[in-house]
Amino acid sequence: MTSDAELDPAAVEIGRFFPRRPEAVWRALTDPDLIAQWLMRSTGFAPTIGTHFIFAIPTDPPGEIACEVLATRPNEQLTISWVDLRAAFPARWILDWTVHPEGRGTRLLLTHTGFDIENRRQKMARNAMERGWRTTLTRLGEVLEQIE
Repeated sequence: MTSDAELDPAAVEIGRFFPRRPEAVWRALTDPDLIAQWLMRSTGFAPTIGTHFIFAIPTDPPGEIACEVLATRPNEQLTISWVDLRAAFPARWILDWTVHPEGRGTRLLLTHTGFDIENRRQKMARNAMERGWRTTLTRLGEVLEQIE
């Protein structure tokens, strides 16, 4: 595991332990019905490299996040690109979920990169996303409690 001194200040890096098997965590990361419960509803998602899909942002007015699956190793890693189509200055971010067996459960590491922290807007977006991901991972834990 990485120490705080090694963390990239331009990235959001959050590790969370779940007392569930890696296969259950992987299922929650890749099953569209489960993803909708802890993250957002998706259209066209499949955990296959090259798949383009959309996340529907439940806001008023609704928004969309355009994504592409960049890497996948079943039960180990899922990497996608992420572009908020509502943004006045859209940025292309990369989200990586890495699944590691640990003891009687699974350690999930979320890494969200692509922020330019020299840019004030991007630095604010990075900080907001970190807060948002912490809440989202709590919801993921709640979904995992229901599926296994």
